Amino acid sequence: MCSGESFLACIYEVFLDFARLLVSLEHCICFCFGCVFLRISSSVDWKASEVEVLNEYQFLTAKQVVYLVNMSEKDFIRQKNKWLAKIHGWVEANVSGPIIPYSAQFESKLAELPDDAAREKYIKDVGASRSQLDKIVTTGYHALHLIHFFTCGEDEVKCWTIRQGTKAPQAAGVIHTDFERGFICAEVYKYEDLVAAGSENAVKAAGKYLQKGKDYVVEDGDIIFFKFNVTNSGKK
Repeated sequence: MCSGESFLACIYEVFLDFARLLVSLEHCICFCFGCVFLRISSSVDWKASEVEVLNEYQFLTAKQVVYLVNMSEKDFIRQKNKWLAKIHGWVEANVSGPIIPYSAQFESKLAELPDDAAREKYIKDVGASRSQLDKIVTTGYHALHLIHFFTCGEDEVKCWTIRQGTKAPQAAGVIHTDFERGFICAEVYKYEDLVAAGSENAVKAAGKYLQKGKDYVVEDGDIIFFKFNVTNSGKK
């Protein structure tokens, strides 16, 4: 994270990049129904510190886009629609982003049913594949370059959301600033390893319970126990 003079330096560097983009205009213009939009922000793979600067200004072109194509229930069930190929072609030619066909009518009917069993029965009866809500949520999550990690205790499990590429101390800071300030190490194991082994002790016995330092980049699905120590002076 940037702060003080470092943050001002980040702002300066980011807007220098903006200036270069405005001069070159490479991959920055898209045409939509007769209008021209500068796709300045989302056309660049910005660093985490640069994203922090961009977020201060809420540029619309910095927002990732997921295209949801609403179809009739009939078209969704048979997976055919005369406009779908044209929409896909336009998105591919002019902008970028995932496309998800769905039916609001179909999803509304599923939402009104009392439980999962009733929803599964309805999906089977009408011959549909599945609800698209889970796909919409996960696609949006990944489009924003977000991942999650878990912390576990005897009485609770919590899921924390961070940006992809976040290092262990900054991930710890999402829980509490003291965790980042006094970071010592992160004890890490994978969710998949826990499922396969059956318990945390079994994960340790298999040698898959690892100790990571401040340069460790947190991965999606990590289970982490942070060790930290802080004093009143802010030093370890």
